[in-house]
Amino acid sequence: MPLRHQSPLRFASQMLEQHIPGRKIVQSEGDAWKDAEAQIFDRPPQEEDLLVPAVAEPLLVWIMSGEAQIEERELAGEWTRTNAQTGSFFLTQAGAPYLMRWKTLSECPFQVLHLYLGSDLVARAARSLGLNPSRCRMRDISGAQDAFLTGLLNGLTAEMLSQPSANLLLVNGLLESLTVHLLRQYADTNTGPQHRAAQLPAWKLRKVLTYMQAHLAEPFDLGVLAAVCGMSRFHFSRSFHNTMGQSPSRWFIQARMEQAAHLLLHTDLPVIEIALTVGYESPSHFAQIFRKTTGISPRSYRAL
Repeated sequence: MPLRHQSPLRFASQMLEQHIPGRKIVQSEGDAWKDAEAQIFDRPPQEEDLLVPAVAEPLLVWIMSGEAQIEERELAGEWTRTNAQTGSFFLTQAGAPYLMRWKTLSECPFQVLHLYLGSDLVARAARSLGLNPSRCRMRDISGAQDAFLTGLLNGLTAEMLSQPSANLLLVNGLLESLTVHLLRQYADTNTGPQHRAAQLPAWKLRKVLTYMQAHLAEPFDLGVLAAVCGMSRFHFSRSFHNTMGQSPSRWFIQARMEQAAHLLLHTDLPVIEIALTVGYESPSHFAQIFRKTTGISPRSYRAL
């Protein structure tokens, strides 16, 4: 699907998919899922210090099979540990990036469901409870068990796996019931809007990342990127860092190196030409940045 046609939910899910390794088993598709986004993943048995980007929409992660020791921490905080098993769920509406790591505790496949709830769905559910949607926010829940939630999620996953397509009325009913249950049991609903570090809206983040990816050969220009988002340089830089966990310039360099690594492995282009393609007129400067980012030289990387 071309990037310009992606919904905010699809973009958010793809951002997370890029940061957390694993094989995607199934992806929600069709009109039944217009208010939510769901994916099922088979995760590797162990991962260390993964940076998870901020998620504007409520995200529910449900352990479908397996058992794992999962640790999470804020960028400047302490690790907190949870032993999760089949049926455990994690709920977040993270206002800032955080770090995560895990190690499986059994031989069973470690499979998880990611379910993103759209703002329209949450607002409808809040209003049905007589709540003000702007005053509702999901609490962070780690490794909890909820039999009622498990029943609803079993129904949703069954529909995801059904052929040829999920039933619109059934999926909508399950999603509405699930969101009402989450608001009743796991949301802060009686407080005013909480202070949150400034975030880039999903559409602005999508726009600026697309622009940077298309202009890797050009010099980094913070003013141009801020203008793409219609923001001041300071506000854009702070909001980008809060959303992505790194500065715009650092993301730009990393994107350049990822493109260079792809060209080194999949083309026969000379290193000097690859350097020019990703914006470095000096091959030695390019090699220095590449080594700093990957730990090895461009030529050694090509020989892998």
